[in-house]
Amino acid sequence: MSEKLTLAKAIGSGLRRALEDDPSVVLLGEDIGKLGGVFRVTDGLQQRFGADRVMDTPLAEAGILGTAVGLAFRGYRPVCEIQFDGFIYPAFDQIVAQVAKLHYRTGGAVRMPITIRVPYGGGIGAVEHHSESPEAYFTHTSGLRVVTCSTPQDAHSMIREAIACDDPVLFFEPKRRYWTAGEVDEEFVGLPMGQARVVIEGSDVTLVAYGPLVATALDVAAAAAEDGVSIEVIDLRSLSPVDFGTVEESVRKTGRLVVAHEAQQFGGLGAEIAATVTERCFVYLEAAPARVTGFDVPYPPAKLEEHFLPDLDRILDAVDRVMGRENSLTGWRA
Repeated sequence: MSEKLTLAKAIGSGLRRALEDDPSVVLLGEDIGKLGGVFRVTDGLQQRFGADRVMDTPLAEAGILGTAVGLAFRGYRPVCEIQFDGFIYPAFDQIVAQVAKLHYRTGGAVRMPITIRVPYGGGIGAVEHHSESPEAYFTHTSGLRVVTCSTPQDAHSMIREAIACDDPVLFFEPKRRYWTAGEVDEEFVGLPMGQARVVIEGSDVTLVAYGPLVATALDVAAAAAEDGVSIEVIDLRSLSPVDFGTVEESVRKTGRLVVAHEAQQFGGLGAEIAATVTERCFVYLEAAPARVTGFDVPYPPAKLEEHFLPDLDRILDAVDRVMGRENSLTGWRA
């Protein structure tokens, strides 16, 4: 039986089910207990499961992850909340030097079933350190799984799958989509966490997006259709590992690729996708892949963020570019 939930409530519902289904699951983070989290994702969970399973921590991200490592060693499945994306850096050493490597360092004897929840991205008018997109730092780190959701159903299903996974998982939550509502069925078995989803089929251009930009990509597809361009939208879902099979199958059909993400362009995930697709699908490409991203500057003040974030117009311009139409870079019309 399904019910309509916001994306934030869907994550909370997934956390509740994980706590119910497995007594080794514990939650820890700043203000997640009594307050229910700054976005109220964990609202009511401490009252239901107790302070020994839903734990408020000091404002110390390195301490949160260090505690999680110890809990994982003792057989628990800790779920850590990083309150905002820009607060993850104090825990960076723990994540990349310890969490990502302990399974390999011990020859497979130790598992690190740690889930790290990270609200990320812009669009909420927040102050400095509250609107960043640090996912590429972690996709570059072997030993970590990195995933992100774009719909309430995926939010519910994927957080449960992440917690059940024996590998460490960074679960990036698009905070400006927290209030997007949709049907959620707790018993629904969807795609595996590591598989991309073709959201809309098309024949002219493959548009790859993830997290907060999937909704934007759907708007782009609708707008392009009015101009006679058929766009296939792929929600990547897993950022490491990437389901290149789904992307490549689409590009072999369309011959054109546009990748969009909020993070800065240089060294971003879009570059890796474009390079890999070029290597594997070169003979199928009708044009060079195009990237639409944030700019290579620190995240701007709230008054300027609408200019920083990729929007419908910027992505449509990239579609024109790969279609050989007049665009902002060339001004050339075929």
